[in-house]
Amino acid sequence: MARAAAYDRDAALDTALSLFWDKGYHATSLKDLETGLKMKPGSIYAAFSSKENLYLLAMARYFETARVMLERQLLHSPSPLDALADHLRSYARLSQGDANRQACMLTKSLVDTRSTDPAIAGQAKDYLFQIREIFSAAFDRAKKLGELPQSADQDRLARRFQANVTALRFELHQNASSQSIENLAEDMAQEIEHLRTGT
Repeated sequence: MARAAAYDRDAALDTALSLFWDKGYHATSLKDLETGLKMKPGSIYAAFSSKENLYLLAMARYFETARVMLERQLLHSPSPLDALADHLRSYARLSQGDANRQACMLTKSLVDTRSTDPAIAGQAKDYLFQIREIFSAAFDRAKKLGELPQSADQDRLARRFQANVTALRFELHQNASSQSIENLAEDMAQEIEHLRTGT
């Protein structure tokens, strides 16, 4: 029974994540959650305490998935700069139905709740910082491997890189043409590759 309950909770969180990411915290109604989760209001509150807590759990699920993917892709590649460049190019390879063709849930959450729900906005800001730290660690590793000069500021590079990812995903969110996305991703990727020492 415990295994079945855990599976149901995971499925509910996946559904809530999809709903919240698509519509945002405020625009997702209790009725949307009832329909999507196939749960009555009392059951939703019994399982997740509140809409805010459900949102925080869904956002944590989003962040953890992104963190694992990024660390696997960026921190364990023989060439950190190549991995960073490929991360940018990967957005141009997303299929039409991929959820990542919309703006980052963390960015959307921060914009949506900054003046109304400080707990959600604060958590989103912290998650974005943690992701930037992953980028910073990749640039620092590139320095240690001699791909970047020792004078390179990995935190400054990470902030710029995260800003580029945000902009690229915003273009995807606006349904820019495939060619436009490919060109933009390639320009950004080449900027990273041109940082390499000796090029």
